[in-house]
Amino acid sequence: MAQPARPKTHIAYHTQDAIYVRGADLVNDLIGKVSFSEMMFFQITGRRPTPAQTALLDAVMVTLMEHGLTPSVIATRMIYVSAPEALQSAVAAGLLGVGSTFIGTMENAVQLLDEILSAPEGEQTRAKAIAQRHRESRQPLPGFGHHLHKPDDPRSARLIALAREHGTPGNYIRALETLAAAVDEVYGRHVTINATGAIAAVLGEIGFPREVMRGVAVVSRAAGLVGHILEERNEPAARYIWDLAEHEVPYEPGSG
Repeated sequence: MAQPARPKTHIAYHTQDAIYVRGADLVNDLIGKVSFSEMMFFQITGRRPTPAQTALLDAVMVTLMEHGLTPSVIATRMIYVSAPEALQSAVAAGLLGVGSTFIGTMENAVQLLDEILSAPEGEQTRAKAIAQRHRESRQPLPGFGHHLHKPDDPRSARLIALAREHGTPGNYIRALETLAAAVDEVYGRHVTINATGAIAAVLGEIGFPREVMRGVAVVSRAAGLVGHILEERNEPAARYIWDLAEHEVPYEPGSG
């Protein structure tokens, strides 16, 4: 029986006195010479980002870092007060909430944009079909709608404007705006492009791999959760949230 091919990595290796990442010397070529966002783009894709790609990845990271007392933040604060000796566990608990409902929907949204861009029948026709498909199935439309930001999400407009300022190709933004017009027509009302919808388009414009776009949210939100842990230490809120749940969610006997 033939032996399976020996696995290999293209990301990093080390010698006794050096560390190399994507062929670059970590100490002499990278430390002090690239920003965190530049290093993140380089390590993930193997390509050195352009100034525009760096600026837009920075903007996305800033956008995703914070949005108040969201489920991920509440989870982090609760686990931190339960196990204050394990900060990393509290952060990990919050990151488990980065998914297809909150924070991480850019991966689902970019799939729709790719579908529009590759449609042989034309972008507008496919965009309308996508909107009809989601309305008829009553499924959430990734990248659209927000329970707080109405009629529009201010983050989205800023990200799209910034992408245009940096001269991106504009294909993903065009697909997003085409879909937005179709959504408004099919739903019979205006539905905002939310932040993750705009982020899907911006990350698509800079060539960030679709398969790991949600990872950008994971990295950014991790930093935000650390900030909430420090605030929880100084101004505790978790116990109040716990007590509030106990009082506001009454017990009723029965099978449920």
